Amino acid sequence: MKVLMINGSPHQKGNTAIALEEIAKQLKKNGIDSETVWIGNKAVRGCIACGQCHNHPGKCAFDDDICNRISEKFADADALIVGSPVYYGQPNGAVLSVIQRAFYSNGGSISGKPAAAVAVCRRGGATATFETLNLPFQMMNMPVVTSQYWNIVYGAAPGQASLDTEGLQTMRTLANNMAWLLKATGGKPAPGRDGEPRDAMNFIR
Repeated sequence: MKVLMINGSPHQKGNTAIALEEIAKQLKKNGIDSETVWIGNKAVRGCIACGQCHNHPGKCAFDDDICNRISEKFADADALIVGSPVYYGQPNGAVLSVIQRAFYSNGGSISGKPAAAVAVCRRGGATATFETLNLPFQMMNMPVVTSQYWNIVYGAAPGQASLDTEGLQTMRTLANNMAWLLKATGGKPAPGRDGEPRDAMNFIR
């Protein structure tokens, strides 16, 4: 089984990478493979609600950034972990755009699979970022994997996250829990509605 991890920082080898690398090492000890994809530092488009992905299922109409490259990996992944630095009490806007577009255009490939979020910050805003990253998982019927604490690692200058011993322990606990859930379920996605048609209701008719 394999966990897809998204490094949502513009810094490939920054503190977010340190947090995800700690998870990857612990997953490996549990016999679980992982792959980390960096979103890069080039421009990422936001969703414009064009609906073109409905005509081309599994692919966003904008194919000139990292979004579809990440989305293509959903089918082969048994779980997802998204890590992001904290900017103004929120996740990096680029990784939010990737998640929104990838889930909307190719959600069927990731729905029901376990997921977790990781927030990396200098001082404040981590819990708000953590909560924001978790919201799409719940809409996609993805079991949210817990740890011993909120999945937060602290560090400002590059490399400082390696000094947050409790934060790194939280990452290892997250990895242990993720491995346990994958093994317990055999990597089978959560059933969700299990064939029951969606009952979508608008409050204004």
